[in-house]
Amino acid sequence: MSEVYTLAAPVCSTLLIKKSRFIGCVQPVHDRSEAQAIVSALRAEHPGAAHVCWALLAGGQSAAVDDGEPSGTAGRPMLDVLRHQGLEGALATVVRYYGGVKLGAGGLVRAYTDCVAQALKSAEKIPRIAQTVLACTVPYAQEGLLRREIERAGAQLLRVQHGSTVCFEVRLPMAQAVGWQAEIGELTQGRVVWS
Repeated sequence: MSEVYTLAAPVCSTLLIKKSRFIGCVQPVHDRSEAQAIVSALRAEHPGAAHVCWALLAGGQSAAVDDGEPSGTAGRPMLDVLRHQGLEGALATVVRYYGGVKLGAGGLVRAYTDCVAQALKSAEKIPRIAQTVLACTVPYAQEGLLRREIERAGAQLLRVQHGSTVCFEVRLPMAQAVGWQAEIGELTQGRVVWS
């Protein structure tokens, strides 16, 4: 299996084609809900845009949204560019301001493809490291210890809930997870409960 990549940071580019302006962005995302939030923010940021098309490859979820462009002329070509680049955990968006000149199906496919490809030219691709989410509970006396260990491990704290015990949800690299769980078990003297 070839190596899978994601993007280090968002990158945008702009193309002008027959008076239409295409603003393309590529960026890392974890899942569909994060992608949809980004697309919603773009719609709010560009209320005068004719279309906000997008493509997603993340966590086994994919999407190709034409947003009113003729079927298959925007989202699918954008998705093909992401796949061709071997990306995972990536969102491509293109905001189009219509310039009054119709591009035809072939012209639209080229415009959306080129816009995403241009953004990817200056994007830094990094190897994608498989992540896992772990959930556990600890007594209140162990909360500070667990918070320090989460930070030390470079794990991402997703959620903390206080009840009769403290429930944590963290994301970290899959290769690191088993060893980290054992280490936390030792440090808390077996008081951690994994779920």
